[in-house]
Amino acid sequence: MRIEIRGDKMEVTDAIRSYIEEKLGRLDPYFEHPEEIKAYVVIRVRNRDHIFEVTIPTPKFSLRVETTEEDLYASIDKSIDKLERQIRKNKSKLKKRFKDILQYEMMMQEEAEEEEQTIVKRKSLSLKPMDEEEAMLQLELTDHDFFIFKNVDTDNISVLYRRKDGSYGIIDTN
Repeated sequence: MRIEIRGDKMEVTDAIRSYIEEKLGRLDPYFEHPEEIKAYVVIRVRNRDHIFEVTIPTPKFSLRVETTEEDLYASIDKSIDKLERQIRKNKSKLKKRFKDILQYEMMMQEEAEEEEQTIVKRKSLSLKPMDEEEAMLQLELTDHDFFIFKNVDTDNISVLYRRKDGSYGIIDTN
């Protein structure tokens, strides 16, 4: 797996880079062609907390985890464990679900502006037509609270979200 590591308000030392590469290397057996997979890692410092974020886009799905701990290495370990659990939990679902489905790409762009504004992050994505079941699977894999998709049943843009009680809700557009 190719790994791109970026530090935000901190320097990524060789020791940290080596530790991250070693830990993410544990995920290689889960991918058919790990050399084609690229992982994007961002390490941030906020007050005393270290925020460790990993995004692994693949042609069929995206994995994403973000953890916050006072100790950077604990945050790294926790993130890798979460990723491994996500992959194992959804491995059989993924094999079944993506057997005959066309590949898609989700393009993310981040824009950080230094000026004081209300928009602090912007993402751009291409929506792949899918049903609600597939959207729930994608939501589980991204570790977000919501997922935007083009609903094949209604041909509308829909937002799938996780409710506080653990169930799901859908917002449909007209």
